[in-house]
Amino acid sequence: MTKNLLIVESPSKAKTLQKYLGKNYTVKSSVGHIRDLPPKKLGIDIENDFQPTYVTIRGKGKIIKQLKEAAKNSEAIYLGTDPDREGEAIAWHIANTLNGKKHDVYRVLFHEITKQGVRQGLENPHSIDERLVNAQQARRILDRLVGYKVSPFLWKTLYRGLSAGRVQSVALRIIVEREREIEAFVPDEYWSIHAHLHGKSEAFTADLHKVRGEDPEIGSEDEAQGILDYLNDQSFVVDSIKKKTVSRNPYPPYTTSTLQQDAAYKLSFSPKKTMAIAQQLYEGMSVGGETVGLITYMRTDSTRLANEALNGARQAIKGWVGDRYLPKKPRQFTSKKGQVQDAHEAIRPTQWNLPPQKVKGQMPPDAYKLYSLIWYRLLGSQMSPAKYAQTTIDITAGEDYLFRCSGSILRFKGYLKAYERMPNGYDPEEETTVPEDVSEGEVLTLNELEPKQHFTKPPAHYNESSLIKTLDSEGIGRPSTYSQIISTLYDRDYVRRDGRHLIPTELGLTVNDVLVKYFPEIFNTEFTARMESDLDKIEEGDDDWVEVVKEFYEPFRQSLEAVESKSKDIRKSLQEKTGETCEKCGREMVIKWGRNGKFLACSGFPECKNTKPLKEDEPEETGETCEKCGAPMVKKSGRYGSFLACSNYPECKFTKPVPIHVTCPEDGGEIVERQTRKGKVFYGCSNYPDCKFAVWDKPVDVECPSCGASYLVEKHTKSKGDFLRCLQCKDEFSMELAQDEEAEGVN
Repeated sequence: MTKNLLIVESPSKAKTLQKYLGKNYTVKSSVGHIRDLPPKKLGIDIENDFQPTYVTIRGKGKIIKQLKEAAKNSEAIYLGTDPDREGEAIAWHIANTLNGKKHDVYRVLFHEITKQGVRQGLENPHSIDERLVNAQQARRILDRLVGYKVSPFLWKTLYRGLSAGRVQSVALRIIVEREREIEAFVPDEYWSIHAHLHGKSEAFTADLHKVRGEDPEIGSEDEAQGILDYLNDQSFVVDSIKKKTVSRNPYPPYTTSTLQQDAAYKLSFSPKKTMAIAQQLYEGMSVGGETVGLITYMRTDSTRLANEALNGARQAIKGWVGDRYLPKKPRQFTSKKGQVQDAHEAIRPTQWNLPPQKVKGQMPPDAYKLYSLIWYRLLGSQMSPAKYAQTTIDITAGEDYLFRCSGSILRFKGYLKAYERMPNGYDPEEETTVPEDVSEGEVLTLNELEPKQHFTKPPAHYNESSLIKTLDSEGIGRPSTYSQIISTLYDRDYVRRDGRHLIPTELGLTVNDVLVKYFPEIFNTEFTARMESDLDKIEEGDDDWVEVVKEFYEPFRQSLEAVESKSKDIRKSLQEKTGETCEKCGREMVIKWGRNGKFLACSGFPECKNTKPLKEDEPEETGETCEKCGAPMVKKSGRYGSFLACSNYPECKFTKPVPIHVTCPEDGGEIVERQTRKGKVFYGCSNYPDCKFAVWDKPVDVECPSCGASYLVEKHTKSKGDFLRCLQCKDEFSMELAQDEEAEGVN
C-alpha cells in the first residue's frame, strides 16, 4: 500500500512522529542539512548577484539515496522540518534534491510534537515559504563572505587558524569593551547618612533621602561632617506616614533568549547545553515507557500564548492551588522589541497532565530541571500578582533635610508560589518592617547619626546570561545562534570563564583590536543590528535578499581592499620588542603570535629562523574552585600535558583533568582526558563513577552528518592520516569537517 512520506531533520523527532502517525506514514530523517556551500571554496558568485553554489554535504549521499527510495513509492511528500528559517531552508534543499512535483510536495509545521500539534500541522499543508528561504540564504552568504574574507586577513597578521564571524566578532567586541571600561574605571567617593531614631517605644533607622528637594550628593568626609554638625541641632519630626498595597506582576513565559539567560543564572547551564536539552524536550523524551514531546518549539522571540495553552495553564493552576491564585482573565504579554518573530508561541509545556513532579526520575536530572523551569515560569505567568503591604515614613530635620524609612511585607504570594517550585527557587525580596507606634507630627528622639563612606563600583563583567541579554536587547544576531556564538568564543580561546565572568584572553583582545581598527564599519553593534533588521524584512517580503547582500558587501569590499596591501605592516606592528639579542645572528628578538600563543623569534626572519619559547608564565587562572579547600584552580603543565591544580599547593594537592569542551552524550557532563594506571590516555565523563562513558579516541564537538550522533572522534592511520569517525554509524570524514568553522567563524 502506498504511504505518505514525512521527512524531518532529526532522528529522535522522526521516532516520536512515527509513533503518533502509525502505518499510513513513513517518517524519515535528513539528519539536519543535506546541502550547503562547499567547504573548501567561497561558493558564491559575487559578480552574478551573489548566487550560491550548493553541494551535497559529505556523508549525506547515503541519506539522500534513502530519501529518494522512500519518495518513489509515496503518494505525497510532507516536509516537517523545524518551523523557522533554518528549517525552511532544509525543506527547500530536500524538495530540490528529491525533484518532486510541486503538487505532491507539501510543507507542514509542527509547533509542538503532540498528537494535536501533529494533526494540526498535517491538516494545514502549504508550499515552502521562499521569503524564509531567502532570509536564511542571505544570512548564510553574509556569514560566508565575512568568514572567508576576513579570517585569512587574521591569518596573515597573526597566525593561521583564527576566525572572524559577522556576529561572533561583535559579541567579542562587547566583552572586550566592557573589560577595558572596568580597567579604566576610577572610583568616586560618596557618603550616606543614617539616623538612628526612637519613637514612643521602638527604635528604628531612617536614611537621608533628600536635601532641599534633591538627591543628596555628599562627596567627602568633610561634607558629611558639616551635615552631621547641622543635623545634631535639629528636631526630627514625622512629616507623613503613607501606607499602600503594592502589586508585583509575573514575568512573561520564556522566549529563547530569556530561557538561556535564566538557565545560565539559576542552573549554571551553558547556552549550548540549554538548547540541546530544550531540543530533546521538544522532539520527545521517554516518559512512562512512551516518547512524548513535552514543550513547544524552543526557538521563538514571542511571548504569545495560544488559547488552548491559556486554558490548560488555568486548569493546572486551579487544580494545584485553587481559584485564589487565578486572575479573572488570562494574561497575554506583548513584546517591547521592534522586531519579533511571532510565528511561534512562547516556550511552554504541551502535556498538562505531566507536571514536573510526575516525571521526576523518568528523565535525566538536567532535563528535569529545565522542564521544571519552563513549567513553573509558564504557570507563574498566568497566576495572580504578589501583594505587598508597603509603609513609608518621611521625617524632616530642619527645613532642608528629609529622611525616609520604608517597610515592605509580603501579604499574598500569588505567582511567587510557582517561582518557589523552580530549581534553586527565586531570590525573595527582603521583608523590612517600620515602627507601628509613630504618628504624624511626632517629635522623635535622635540616638545617633551614622555616616557611611562608599565608593562607586565599576560595571560588572559580562556573564553568559548578561551577554545574551545584551545581544538580544541590541538586536545582535538571533537567539537561536547565541549558544554557538559563545561556544565559539571559548573554542577559539578568545574568551575564558573566571567563575561566571567572561574575560577576554590576550588573544581575544588582540583579535578584537585588529578587527575594530581595520573594519570599524563592519564589526560594530549598530551595523550588525541593522543587518539583522534587514534579514527580518526579507522574511516579511519587504526587501530583496540580493539588494541586502549588495548593500553589505560594498563597504565590506572597500575595507578589504584598504587593508590587503598592509597585512605585512600590520603583522609587524603587532610584534613586541624585547631588547634581547638573537644568539645566531645578533639581531633583536621580538615577540610574535603563533598557534600555541606568543613566542620569541628573530626579527631577521626569514634570513634567520631562530625561535624559542617565552619564559614560563604564571599558572593560568581558570575561574574554577578547588573541591577540597575552596581555593582557585589554575591550569598547569606536567609530564603528561595540561591539568588543573589547586593554587593552594603544597598545602592542598588536589588536581583534576582539563575538560575538552565536549558534552557527554549519556548524562550531559563534560568529557575530560584521563589516564589508565599504565599511563594510556582515554576520554571519559567528568561525572565518573556515576557515569561510566569512556572512549579511547579523542572526541570532537562535531555532529555526525550521517546519523546525527552528538560527537565524532579523531583517528589516525598510516594510510589515511588524520580523519574523523562516528562510533555510532562507523562513517568516516575528513578533518576539514571540524576545521571548516576556523575559516568561516560563526555568524
